[in-house]
Amino acid sequence: MGAFLVMILLSGIAFSQDAAKPLVGVDEGGSGEAATLTTMPNLYPDLPPVPAGKATVIGGTVRNLDSLRDDLTLHVYGGHPMKILYDERTEVYRDGKRIPPSELRSGERISVETVLDGSNVFARSIHVLTATLEGECHGQVVRFERGRGELLVRESLSSEPVKLSLTASTKIMKGGQEQAAAGLTDGALVSVRFQPDGSGGGVAREIAVLATPGNSFVFRGNVDFLDVHAGLLVLLDPRDNQHYEIFFDPQQPVSRRLREGADVTVNAGFDGTRYSANSITVNSLATK
Repeated sequence: MGAFLVMILLSGIAFSQDAAKPLVGVDEGGSGEAATLTTMPNLYPDLPPVPAGKATVIGGTVRNLDSLRDDLTLHVYGGHPMKILYDERTEVYRDGKRIPPSELRSGERISVETVLDGSNVFARSIHVLTATLEGECHGQVVRFERGRGELLVRESLSSEPVKLSLTASTKIMKGGQEQAAAGLTDGALVSVRFQPDGSGGGVAREIAVLATPGNSFVFRGNVDFLDVHAGLLVLLDPRDNQHYEIFFDPQQPVSRRLREGADVTVNAGFDGTRYSANSITVNSLATK
């Protein structure tokens, strides 16, 4: 009886030693060697792709950085604070060197390439610059006071107009040609590069006048986004690498031929609010 109990105890010890060993798999190739199973399944879902759409570059200072919620408040030069989301998909650089998002710090001056993700503003990339930061904004002229050299631009991602000052060295360009400040009419679409002035505003270095009310334009490029029901297409024009939102009549026969990726030519007018297509020609459909 005593010998029987000893055998049971020894068997239990051997079983516990075997259970403590890692699981192994048999080498089906016939080498006789065992392979330890160390690969664990990925229990975390992959992040979705970075939101597509037209990107806007915004400059400002980091405020209220929340690394747990992956968001920050950006004090926009010439505007009001803006909440921006970021995550592992966001590319972050400091003076051109890639760094992890965890190294962002409150108070740093940054330039952010943003896109809309539903109703949220998401950061595609963040550039932390220790040198003098230059901002950029794209929008519509709300008011230009020539005597005071003050320009208000309504930005698509900001609820408040961006306030900019013009100096004698500010360049105003249209169609690649420099022009007088008189071309800055209310309702004009502009792209502005500016320098922060240290008091919440900015000093415009260069202003590109993209369109003024009553102008006609010819666009040629690929359809990057299409909503036939809303009568809206977004065209990427390779001549300036810019996206243009163009509205059209969805009842026109040509709308049935429109596809994302198609090469089109659009004759459009600008009424001070948006581009409206007078005619659309589909040059070629998208190639897979």
